[in-house]
Amino acid sequence: MITRLLVANRGEIARRIFATCRALGLETVAVHSDADADAPFVAEADHAVRLPGNTPAETYLRIDLLLAAARRSGADAVHPGYGFLAENAGFATAVTDAGLTWVGPPAAAIAAMGDKMAAKALLAEAGVPMLPTWTDPDQVTDFPVLVKASAGGGGRGMRVVREAAGLAEAVAAASREAAGAFGDGTVFVERYVERGRHIEVQIFGDSHGTVAAQGVRECSIQRRHQKLIEEAPGVIPIDLREKLHEAAVAAGRAVGYVGAGTVEFLLAPTGEFFFLEMNTRLQVEHPVTELTTGLDLVRLQLMVAEGQPLPENAVDPAWMRGYAIEARLCAEDPARDWRPATGTLHRFAIPGVAREFGTLRAVGLRLDSGVVAGSTVGVHYDSMLAKVIAWAQTREEATRLLARTLARAELHGVTTNRDLLVRVLRSPEFLAAEVDTGFLDRHPEVFAPLLPADAVPLTALAAALASAAARRAEAPVLGSLPSGWRNVPAFPQVTRFAGADGEIEVRYRLDRTGGLAEWSTDPANVRTVTLVGAAPERVVLDVDGVRRTYRVHQVGSAVFVDGPDGATSLTELPRLPLPTAELAAGSLLAPLPGTVTRRHVETGQRVAAGDLLLTLEAMKLEHPVLAPVDGVVTDLPVPTGGQVETGAVLAVVDPTEEDA
Repeated sequence: MITRLLVANRGEIARRIFATCRALGLETVAVHSDADADAPFVAEADHAVRLPGNTPAETYLRIDLLLAAARRSGADAVHPGYGFLAENAGFATAVTDAGLTWVGPPAAAIAAMGDKMAAKALLAEAGVPMLPTWTDPDQVTDFPVLVKASAGGGGRGMRVVREAAGLAEAVAAASREAAGAFGDGTVFVERYVERGRHIEVQIFGDSHGTVAAQGVRECSIQRRHQKLIEEAPGVIPIDLREKLHEAAVAAGRAVGYVGAGTVEFLLAPTGEFFFLEMNTRLQVEHPVTELTTGLDLVRLQLMVAEGQPLPENAVDPAWMRGYAIEARLCAEDPARDWRPATGTLHRFAIPGVAREFGTLRAVGLRLDSGVVAGSTVGVHYDSMLAKVIAWAQTREEATRLLARTLARAELHGVTTNRDLLVRVLRSPEFLAAEVDTGFLDRHPEVFAPLLPADAVPLTALAAALASAAARRAEAPVLGSLPSGWRNVPAFPQVTRFAGADGEIEVRYRLDRTGGLAEWSTDPANVRTVTLVGAAPERVVLDVDGVRRTYRVHQVGSAVFVDGPDGATSLTELPRLPLPTAELAAGSLLAPLPGTVTRRHVETGQRVAAGDLLLTLEAMKLEHPVLAPVDGVVTDLPVPTGGQVETGAVLAVVDPTEEDA
């Protein structure tokens, strides 16, 4: 029997596992890097052990430190979570050799599926359909192809290549990314299927010879080959679903699988499906399976690890009920090439959540989150903040509930992909289940912010009025007078904000009753607005006869406004700004903290617009820095391996320089 479980992972997955442990009466042990010392998962554990350092290589990828933490804390079992060492056969072996219970599949099964090429050969013999694959890039003649990492998963190291000229660089880049994420840079090349759907089957095996399928998931909405929205059971014909179940179970039996696993397939428009890979761990998207089956998959993992057989309700697929959709809320800016975002989450509020980390018994929302209000989002780990999951009787109901919830969420301090998720969920194609892995490439409209441009002036007005109300609330004398009030009407109040698209100047004047006498951000475009009420955190406006409520949250000069049309963040500018140092013309600034992993040019080199200058690594991904114009590189102040903060100068390209 397991009594004290160490989770060799972090964030929302650690919290998810701890939730089941609490329900079962098991003690928990967290391990944490220095960057995660104040993270919620650490606070929720019964015991916590520090792993000195910040990067995964220093901490969560150190088998020796993890085993030492288990010994020091008295843990008798280890759960690997997902990512990091979850699919590392050496880690599984080390845990069992140390006399600890491994909550995962056997090391032999992990090794068999961890080598993607060997796995393909093994499962092909078991009758699982396969795509053409090459280990030598020089042998590839048909395009497009997909470069994939042999180790790990989660889209790390994947590159689509449509022409032979780009294959070598794609292989090199994929190898570097895979080595950084999994410690193994081996890659292979596979035929790429246009407009394919990413379909996967949850399987579970026990030590008594049972391997069962527990439903299908649709995971086709992806960015950079990483899933963003997942569904269960998916809009898939029943006969096809049964064939997928059969193929997945055959794959599990071929390797003597025990524990939770996922067999992933690519479904072609023709109806054919092909094996992609088998993930020998619990998946990020497992909540949609839990909500449609009523099963606690972590509980099943613990039962199987203790040698118990799978219960009948985990073997019989007749218990599927309703529909579940999950959205991954990530700290990133989709409109800026998915640039990861960092900072402090000043507010993190998801309305209407019925349950955290658990199954639902009625229509509702589940939240699996690794963060809370006040959490710091850094550069060392994946950008995912949370998973928001909706369950309802039908796909239409679940989609509507999830979209509305995300639209109303208050996410302040860190840029997220929330607006894109909402636009995808509300798009006609998604609602019609017309999805595939290229969905985002074909729908640039979903990258637009939810807040329309013509609604920005009203949010700026609400921000200005809330800021004025906050100042009046703090006024030591005459606090009841309207802001800027005069006996004789004179000049209007002026508040300036920096927004996503530039500076916004709000001019307004209040009358002696505190009503809005006049306002404008653009003299040529003034809507009829009546001020119903203004408080530091809530402004109500009547706009052309329709009442609108704006929720306002100010942290220093940052102002976050959530309104009926969408959300925005503004920066209130000082009335008398201080002078700042000027940057050299052509300076390229770091968009986020990171490490310069490669410099592709030298000082004095002439470059063309779009040329790759250097590569910045942050949040486990590589980010190219490109020349914005034709010119000459006059400065490269950061050496290879150098770390930078947001706003640091990475390079200077002078368009006026001539060749020497």
